[in-house]
Amino acid sequence: MAVFVALGAFLMTLFGGWTAQRVTDRRHLVLGLAGGLMLGVVGLDLLPEAMRAAGAEVLGVPQALLLFVGGFLVAHLVERLLAGRRAAHGAGPREDGRAPGTGLAAAAAMVGHSLMDGVALGAAFQVGGGMGTAVAVAVIAHDFADGFNTYTLTSLYGNARRRALAMLFADAVAPVAGAASTLFFTLPEEPLGSYLGFFGGALLYLAAAEILPEAHHEHPARSTLLCTVLGVGFIWLVVGVAG
Repeated sequence: MAVFVALGAFLMTLFGGWTAQRVTDRRHLVLGLAGGLMLGVVGLDLLPEAMRAAGAEVLGVPQALLLFVGGFLVAHLVERLLAGRRAAHGAGPREDGRAPGTGLAAAAAMVGHSLMDGVALGAAFQVGGGMGTAVAVAVIAHDFADGFNTYTLTSLYGNARRRALAMLFADAVAPVAGAASTLFFTLPEEPLGSYLGFFGGALLYLAAAEILPEAHHEHPARSTLLCTVLGVGFIWLVVGVAG
């Protein structure tokens, strides 16, 4: 059952990527929406789930929050290292200082997240049909955002369209593979929560330090801000319906 439901996530991911491709003439709006979707996923979906699953404290701080901060710092470190290496070897294919490798790394993280979405979906169906249905609604709905963001992140850093499409397809297949893997094992709750906390921190860095500043760089319009708010509101609605 979980694998069958994951096929819906596959289609929704592809639809999100297709949407991102179709609005290239409104790039600032795409980026504003992507930033809002990412912010909503982190604050309203990933972090609360991570806190619930991995809430044990380490020196007075919840484990999930420590990993959240760690994910943010690791994403910042990777981005700086890639930018530094690129600066040391000249400007390269892009003049704005953005390294294509950063986009690929970010998209690869999205693929990893989608894989864990599938694992979470399979684990939920292991608990029971009601839990599985609730998680399925959340996964399928926010996989639109995953596909949208995967294509946007890859292309934003100057990667060719074929690379963006390849990462989009990998992101679409990932939840199906994750759900299928749970036919062979039972996933402990705490490691899943720890992963969600770490990934949430990395995703927040990309939204706050990369996507949203880029969205407002050339078009600091109210419509861009509205798209960001709408992105957060959409995820809030999805979480509310699923809950």
